[in-house]
Amino acid sequence: MSMGDTTVHNEVINDKGIGEESLLPQEHRILNNTSYLLTWLGGCVSIGTFMMGASLVPPAGNLNLLQAILAMIIGNTVIAIGLTINGRAGHQYGIPFIVQSRSAFGMKGSIIPGFIRGVPAIIWFGVQSWVGAIALNTITSVLFNYDNIVVIFILFQAIQIVMAALGFKGIKWIENTGSIFILVTLIYMFYYINTNFQTVISEKLINIPGSWGLEFWGGTTAFLGIYTTMMLNASDYMREFKKESKPSVATILHWLAIVPATLFMGLIGLMSAGVTGEWNPIVLFTELIPNKFILVLTLSFIAIAQVTTNVLNNALPPSYVLMDIFKLPYKKSVIIVGILSFLTFPWKITTQGAFKLFVQLYSAFLGPIFAVMVTDYYFIRRRNLDLELYYKEDGPYKDVNWAGIIAICVGALVALLEVQLSWYSSLIPAGLTYYILMKYSKMGKSFVEGSSIK
Repeated sequence: MSMGDTTVHNEVINDKGIGEESLLPQEHRILNNTSYLLTWLGGCVSIGTFMMGASLVPPAGNLNLLQAILAMIIGNTVIAIGLTINGRAGHQYGIPFIVQSRSAFGMKGSIIPGFIRGVPAIIWFGVQSWVGAIALNTITSVLFNYDNIVVIFILFQAIQIVMAALGFKGIKWIENTGSIFILVTLIYMFYYINTNFQTVISEKLINIPGSWGLEFWGGTTAFLGIYTTMMLNASDYMREFKKESKPSVATILHWLAIVPATLFMGLIGLMSAGVTGEWNPIVLFTELIPNKFILVLTLSFIAIAQVTTNVLNNALPPSYVLMDIFKLPYKKSVIIVGILSFLTFPWKITTQGAFKLFVQLYSAFLGPIFAVMVTDYYFIRRRNLDLELYYKEDGPYKDVNWAGIIAICVGALVALLEVQLSWYSSLIPAGLTYYILMKYSKMGKSFVEGSSIK
């Protein structure tokens, strides 16, 4: 049986080696509470958080420091809860996101949410690799007088593809090791900037009125947008988490990993913007800090942080999608994802305005998918899944569930009416539309099999 085989079976994965990934239900779990926490800590360190933090405060935004901090905390608390809610199916049944989506969208229809989830991940892969390559190129320039961003970008990308191809066992080792270095360096970077530029930060970020209106809530949406991709495929991660742990424990671990790390990164980004006018901490540390050791340390952090985030959040999910659609083995899927990320031209998307708009726009589509999947699992299936139906190629889920597709469209249309609140505003329209169509229309007739409303 190939990695992407969807024929009906009673098999489960009891163990897997390095580089072995499957879409089959997974009984074996490799992450305990500590390793799960460290995995998320390493995986949530995104260069986009620096950008998004800077976008909240002048000159790009209008929030003051207190408002920016609260926006980050609110957005990331919602994420911590959302990850647990949507990842419950993966935790309970050991199935990945792309399989979980089959009852809500159909085997053929799941290509759509898979594509919507996969494209931002591939773009993020390219963006973060480009920023990491800039950091490495700066290091080689400072230490060895070697400056060739193109060569370093290609090499850096190739290294990450190899690491991602190790599968979740390899990724676990990368995340657990890298997260310690990342946490220590984040704390030091924050301390150094706050100590050396406190006067400038007070003048430009604290002693301003800011806004508690639409822009504040738009700030929470911006941070939701960074992680909302992961909320969709939360099952990909939670199926690796030990089954004995309660959902409340998972939520706490998500919060402990995501909120503090995001606060540090967002604050570093917004303080960098306040001091230099640029979101990029590379600019601050390159131009304003003469100490070569500190410069190399912080740039090394930026490079390593891209690796830990890319292999977990930007290589694994779209690879599972390719495994499902094209019946490819995992390693080939990872290589394709890596090649596609080259073609996103990441140097074009790392301008702050374009990046924020990109995040807000794709959030308009990811929110409705999240709402449909949560409605399907909790209100249609009542958390009782007939796994045989999810893998039966000629079964009731074989085609497109138009109830799910229409619900995505309804939610996205509502979301696009006000992009700054896109994720929040899309949830109820999408979820309610899906529930009504499944309960009262004929279009989802075959998909109610195995549910509470058949």
